[in-house]
Amino acid sequence: MGDFYQNGIITTLHNLSKRPVEDMEKELLDFSKKRPMGLVLPSLYSELDTKALPNIVKELTKVPYLSQIVIGLDRANEDEYRHALEFFSQLPQNHQVLWNDGPRLKALDKELRELGLAPEHMGKGRNVWYCFGYTLACNNVESVALHDCDILTYERDLLARLIYPVANPKFNYEFCKGFYSRIANGTLNGRVSRLLVTPLIRALKKQAKDTEYLDYLDSFRYALAGEFSFRIDVLNDLRIPSDWGLEIGVLSEMKRNYATNRICQVDIADVYDHKHQVLSEDNEEGGLSKMSIDIAKALFRKLAIQGTVFDSGTFRTIKATYYRMALDFIETYKNDAIINGLDLDVHKEEQAVELFAENIIKAGEKFLDDPMETPFIPSWNRVTNAMPDVFERLKKAVEEDNLEFSQPKKSLKTA
Repeated sequence: MGDFYQNGIITTLHNLSKRPVEDMEKELLDFSKKRPMGLVLPSLYSELDTKALPNIVKELTKVPYLSQIVIGLDRANEDEYRHALEFFSQLPQNHQVLWNDGPRLKALDKELRELGLAPEHMGKGRNVWYCFGYTLACNNVESVALHDCDILTYERDLLARLIYPVANPKFNYEFCKGFYSRIANGTLNGRVSRLLVTPLIRALKKQAKDTEYLDYLDSFRYALAGEFSFRIDVLNDLRIPSDWGLEIGVLSEMKRNYATNRICQVDIADVYDHKHQVLSEDNEEGGLSKMSIDIAKALFRKLAIQGTVFDSGTFRTIKATYYRMALDFIETYKNDAIINGLDLDVHKEEQAVELFAENIIKAGEKFLDDPMETPFIPSWNRVTNAMPDVFERLKKAVEEDNLEFSQPKKSLKTA
């Protein structure tokens, strides 16, 4: 059971009473009459064959208050797209599957790319961006939630708690971030959050001129959680990062666009487990190694915008400060694990910290080499100004794909 303590500069909504999901859903169904709700699911085709996504879909079939589900499908050929349409057809809610690799969406993407308005890289950021664009194009929901498709411990109360703060007409929140305990198989998970993000933020506080932004980030109990919810108007001006800095980037955008009293976080699960990334010590373009570099760069870019000056000496100082703080955190986490009867491999924890410390320097070097790098995908407001009919064309492309390929594939007649 969570406590009721409020720390930091955003509101924390706790799970104090283990409220029955049916009770929350009854309220949400009532809210939906004034504030229709939607869900975005960014998915790889390969996730259809995992244990996680079939259970997520099974749980979603029981959800009574959603007006729309938008599924972004990456890395799928035509046969796989057809299979995905069949797979998601069990959802009773109005739903559409965006075939991001299909000819219609690729043609639209090419036009946007020629205008300098398309995402440059494949990945979750691009997938989410197109899903948000389609949601805006449909214009039939007022609040929208997003969560990943690899959650092994998914239950539908996660969604209910996630969307409630932005769905309740009596609340004034524009954005809500989910948080949860990362405990599974008798150990502590969430290494990047525990061993990189928190100690790096606190190390940067010693370097930055103005720490308000860092205080804001430090207020989130799980800054890297992939579960958010928004009021729909937020999506027009939101610039989506295209790399592993997505979660930090979204938090930064919300701080830029809204007062902190319009932002909250909510406890959405007692137990949460998902697909784990490898540490990838020998490959900075994969796994947690790439993630740590992208996250560090995202933080450096934001602080530079606010006037913090970085040079190679600064990054060496940040690395040294971070390294000492991170090692102290390992001691803290070890003791927390012991009192709760959990295991924690201190050797692996220190290996992760050593890698992250080196990657802080690499991220700093990349930032200095290309300080004008723009990893953000343009906002949909900008896109619609450049291509006024983009929403109509996006909506038409998605719906024509769904209509054409939901039909049985015609076989060639033999003579």
